[in-house]
Amino acid sequence: MRCYVFPGQGTQKKGMGRSLFGRFPDLRRRADRVLGYPIEELCLENPERRLSDTAYAQPAIYVVNALHWSAAQEDLPPADFLAGHSLGEYSALFAAGAFDFETGLTLVRRRAELMSQVSGGAMAAVVGLSEQIVQETLEQHGATGVVIANYNAPEQFVLSGSREELARIKPVFEQVEGVRGFVPVRVSGPFHAPAMAPAADRFRSLLASVEVGELRTPVISNVTGRPFGPDAQEVRDLLADQIARPVRWTDSIRYLRDAGVSAFTELGESKVLTSLIDRITTAMDAAPDPAPDAEAKPARQPAEEPAPDPRRALIERIKREILQPEIGDEALAFDEDASFRQLGLNSIIYVRLARRAGTVLGVPIKPDVIFQHRSCAALADHLLTRDDIAGAAAPEASPAHLREYRDERVTALLRDCADGTLTVDRTIEAIRALA
Repeated sequence: MRCYVFPGQGTQKKGMGRSLFGRFPDLRRRADRVLGYPIEELCLENPERRLSDTAYAQPAIYVVNALHWSAAQEDLPPADFLAGHSLGEYSALFAAGAFDFETGLTLVRRRAELMSQVSGGAMAAVVGLSEQIVQETLEQHGATGVVIANYNAPEQFVLSGSREELARIKPVFEQVEGVRGFVPVRVSGPFHAPAMAPAADRFRSLLASVEVGELRTPVISNVTGRPFGPDAQEVRDLLADQIARPVRWTDSIRYLRDAGVSAFTELGESKVLTSLIDRITTAMDAAPDPAPDAEAKPARQPAEEPAPDPRRALIERIKREILQPEIGDEALAFDEDASFRQLGLNSIIYVRLARRAGTVLGVPIKPDVIFQHRSCAALADHLLTRDDIAGAAAPEASPAHLREYRDERVTALLRDCADGTLTVDRTIEAIRALA
């Protein structure tokens, strides 16, 4: 089973949606009419750094998520479930048919306005600690005005509270054993916390007049970590509650895995959710099986390092050695099942990709091959059927001494840096501290 997930605030960046605005001009025009300003200019040029302002960032993310959803409907198979992180929940509900694009954008714009009016607060991510240790640390140091706002992964939580309290407890958390970072989040207020209750109440009044349709695909609620029910009023209530209540992302992914979802695809401008999902599912897979009755089973032994996967290695080579030199770093985050059409490639680029593929793999490849197998995964599957390529595509095994001395703490820090949780400077500092 497959689930598509949509990111929320914090993933905005200059240039977002660049490859998709031209592909779906009608969606762009409809967004301009609702917002009263050119959304493409906001996303591609970021005038006056407006994407750092909640009032502009949330509508921009919603629109770009909708562009990715439009592309997914043409390029990807249907989803069995949908989910979105915080603001991304509106994208999931739009995709499921709860409301049309304009209604969703109107709601997001008003939500952003109300949330941006709550000042004096901030958010910060704590990485590397369990929920119990985070809660105990807050209690032991009297940080009663700080709450967990996002349950993002088993060892990643976002705190919400006043700027002063977060600044006070920052050095406290940085001294806790096992912590890998205490990182400010790019938002303008204490979201998903009691301080947002007035905004939630005002938003509830607006939602009362909104018609909510039947969901064509189940959508997971951030508030409950379970699917929205069929009652339209429940959807309205949960959307209002979400502003002032925590995002239970870990519970959501656990529910989806238990429901049989094995493939998660992030639709948007980042792979932050992909990284979080990997952590949640890895923790689930590593957890010991529940013991029958009172007799506990022994914990699972660490699995041996799996054999290299030729298909996975070839997909990564296609991204890094063939696509990235032509389209830039966007290739590294490009979904392996997504069509190259999303990138707006022309015939000349297909020729250049074929030449580069031939150089990388050491065998001739025609442009028609690239054009006919227009995703990283489809291209890899085709190439692996060719005897002249299969051997060249096989990954080399890691040297034994590298496996022996691999430090999982360093690996975790590098993963945090890659998904934007830690800055490069903070990552280097933390690795030096481990050394």
